[in-house]
Amino acid sequence: MDQQAFREAIGELAKEKNVSKEVIMDAIREGMITACKQSYKNSINIDVLMDYEDMSFRIVRVWDVVDEVFDESYEMDVKEARKIDPKYEVGDIVQKDIPEIEFGRIAASSAKNVMFQQIREEERKNICDEFKGLEKHIVTGVVQRFMGKLVIVNLGRADGQLTEREQVRSERLRPNDRIKVYILEVKDNKRGPKIYVSRTHPDLVRMLFEEEVSEVRDGTVQIMSIAREPGSRTKIAVYSDNPDVDPVGACVGMNGSRVNTIVDELRNEKIDIVNWDENPALLIENALSPAKVISVLADPDDRTALVIVPDYQLSLAIGKEGQNARLAAKLTNYKIDIKDETQAKDAPGFRYEDYMFDDDDEYDEDADYIEDGEYAEDAEYTDEAEYTQEAEDTDEAEYDETDAEPASAGTEDGEE
Repeated sequence: MDQQAFREAIGELAKEKNVSKEVIMDAIREGMITACKQSYKNSINIDVLMDYEDMSFRIVRVWDVVDEVFDESYEMDVKEARKIDPKYEVGDIVQKDIPEIEFGRIAASSAKNVMFQQIREEERKNICDEFKGLEKHIVTGVVQRFMGKLVIVNLGRADGQLTEREQVRSERLRPNDRIKVYILEVKDNKRGPKIYVSRTHPDLVRMLFEEEVSEVRDGTVQIMSIAREPGSRTKIAVYSDNPDVDPVGACVGMNGSRVNTIVDELRNEKIDIVNWDENPALLIENALSPAKVISVLADPDDRTALVIVPDYQLSLAIGKEGQNARLAAKLTNYKIDIKDETQAKDAPGFRYEDYMFDDDDEYDEDADYIEDGEYAEDAEYTDEAEYTQEAEDTDEAEYDETDAEPASAGTEDGEE
């Protein structure tokens, strides 16, 4: 092979394996050294000198310059060395070019194995480093195959493992489905990196909003807390310190365009978007949306709250199988007790003024409020889920794209 063809071959191989040309050259060097030693049966000391600029190489025999020679295969007397060059001293190395070697089949095969093994190691390392940098982020993958209850997702240069625990129970994946997954962890392995991905992690929702909503991406709108029951329903609390931005409206988008994109990715999982408030009573009231709340008595020290709702709103506040109340508790990190108006009135010593929150009341700003919703592994799931922003007097309110835009959503970027 001439030098030009050699350069082109190295360039193509480096591009295919996504490694540097220097790595390819080093691998070739190691392979050639192995083949040379096999050809000479380790009877001489051989090295391969690589020129990384013009991608050329030389095969040389090497001797150590010594005062007294014990092994002529590896050592050369200083007097003999000075016949080659008077500048040689004890401890120097003498190199002499070896004519082209005709490698046998076994030596050539060994060289090839060594070369490709080194290239594979470098490729594996690069892939591992690449995906380690993507931990706690989302990527798009293609469902490739099923191994029992394990789903293998092709992520491009590597495969991700979607374990049963990280799958949404109501989600039916099929080969060639394109899905977004959250990278939980990347472990190095001799056979290649093991990449564990998730479809149930709450931060999958957070990252989807960062991708879809520019205000979340640039920090204008902050997602303060997330509570999720994968495949069924998610509640997120959002906040913006910019008075000109409606955080809920920014996340919903014009006519629900932004949130609907995320709902589609999550296979119609319901998403409730509420305003975050440092006042725990107001936050709990928002979190119980779409139910209407009469009053909230919150105790920041015990992290408990008593909520009173109209009689006809009790079932909506609790939700199907307690889901709405459960998600509200996770979102706020408060233990919430919900009573209807009749139950509250019948309680001994009941006074409405005891349960009404006064904006002038003192409030402990140093209380440890939750920033991230808890991840529930024992969540209940339903096969059908729809986005809800405003509820009727039913347990499960539905979002109809043909209806007028939800009042709480506003318009994109919070403008009227």
